[in-house]
This record gives sequence, C-alpha cells and structure tokens, in this order.
Amino acid sequence: MTRHLFNLLIFVFLFNGIANAQSKSFTVPSDTKYKLVWSDEFDYSGLPDSKKWSFDVDGNASGWGNNEAQFYTKDRIQNAEVKDGFLSITALKEDFQGKKYTSARLRTATKGDWLYGRLEVRAKLPDGRGMWPAIWMLPTDWKYGGWPASGEIDIMENVGYDPYVIVASAHTRSYNHVQGTQKNNKLNIPDCYTNFHVYALEWEASEYRVFVDDQLYFTFKNEGTGFKAWPFDQKFHLILNVAVGGNWGGQKGIDDNIFPCSMVIDYVRVFQKK
Repeated sequence: MTRHLFNLLIFVFLFNGIANAQSKSFTVPSDTKYKLVWSDEFDYSGLPDSKKWSFDVDGNASGWGNNEAQFYTKDRIQNAEVKDGFLSITALKEDFQGKKYTSARLRTATKGDWLYGRLEVRAKLPDGRGMWPAIWMLPTDWKYGGWPASGEIDIMENVGYDPYVIVASAHTRSYNHVQGTQKNNKLNIPDCYTNFHVYALEWEASEYRVFVDDQLYFTFKNEGTGFKAWPFDQKFHLILNVAVGGNWGGQKGIDDNIFPCSMVIDYVRVFQKK
C-alpha cells in the first residue's frame, strides 16, 4: 500500500468518525434565546429510559384510543428498543392479548412536562397501508376537562394509505374533528419513509407553530377568547406511538405484508426561553 493511499484511508476514517460524532452531539449557540431543558439522545441500549419515558398499555379496552388494531405493550423490547443511537417503535403482526398486532406508545408525563418552548423530534417514519405514526402532545393535568376540552397538539401524523402527507393539527373544545371544526394543515415530504426529518413545535402564549426541517407549515393562534379555543396555557407532555389501523389509519385496510414496521427516532430535544 502506498503512503498516499494509506494517508487517504486514515483521513476518510477520521472524517467519518468526526461526522458520526457530530450527528449526535450538539451545543446550543450562546446567543440563542433558548436553553436545552430536556432531551433523550438514545445513547444507550435496551428499553427506553424509564426516568424519561412511560408506556401506555393496551388502549381501546382501557377507554382511550381510536379503535386501533394493535395492543400497546409495556417493557417489551420487540416493540420499543434503543440500539445504535436510535429508538425504534415497532409494529408487529402477531397474536397478543386478543389482538392481531402489537406496538408501543411512549409518553413523558410526569417525567417531562412543559409549558411553552421548542420541541424537536428527528425521526424516520414507517411506510405501508395501515400505519399511523404520530408525534403529539396531551395535557398533563387536564385542567379544563376531558378530551378535547383540555387540548391536544399534533406535531406530526401520517397515515400509510395517504403516503408522504404529514399533518399537524390542533384539538380544543371549539376546534376538533368530532364537530367538523378541526384546524390543521398538510405538507408533502416525499422521502419521509427513507430519510430523517426534524418535526418541531414552537409554542408561545400567543400561538404555536409547527415545522418540518424548519419549514413552517401550521400556525394555531390564541384568539384571546378563553380555554375553549386556547387551552394551551397548561403543561403538556410528549407522546410517540405507531398505531395500526384505527378510525383514520385503517380507512383503507391494513396490508399484512409490510410488517414489521418501525418509526425510528434519532433524538428528542426540548428547549425553553432563557
């Protein structure tokens, strides 16, 4: 091997090592208005960190859910695993507790609850008819009553039968899909199943804004008319899940040939103003 080729190989090796390290490490610029207050970089192996995440179990039988076909499991690495710097939430086709599919739904309630700030989730979505991945938020204390009175913030939803279409929504007592007044917007992301994108929320007292890779695509404003239109003055927590079927995701059926299907998350970061 010539010295030139040897030096070139050493350079490539060092460059790749630096690039991979930079993909997970970061610093908040000193002049930014935000500071990092909570994060999971998934730089460990096994189940999701129990100090940061809890599992919602089952769903429909427990009185919540959207008539989905899966059973949400707890502490089952087949459905929620951290490995090689990523969290994978995986839907499987298998008989389990009377259901034909399993998956996982993770939440930060009482372990990560925030009022206002910027939240970022870098993720790659599962592809296939019947898939319904979501990155969203619910109120921790439900001060204004049950859903939808206390609010819901949908940062990212996608249903597999409508490929590449990312949806952001707001749910309140005044604005929700049950009464046909829901407010949302859509964005086409042609490589959402093959590449990672940053799905982000910026939330302030006057409005919240939803982005994909810093492209703003939905704004929900505080009208100043009270909690029925704006219940977003309380602490909320984050939810990550992959549903199978359901009222929306299952409208065109479920393709059993797609399983296993995973939403892969690179990191979750929450910032608040200094």
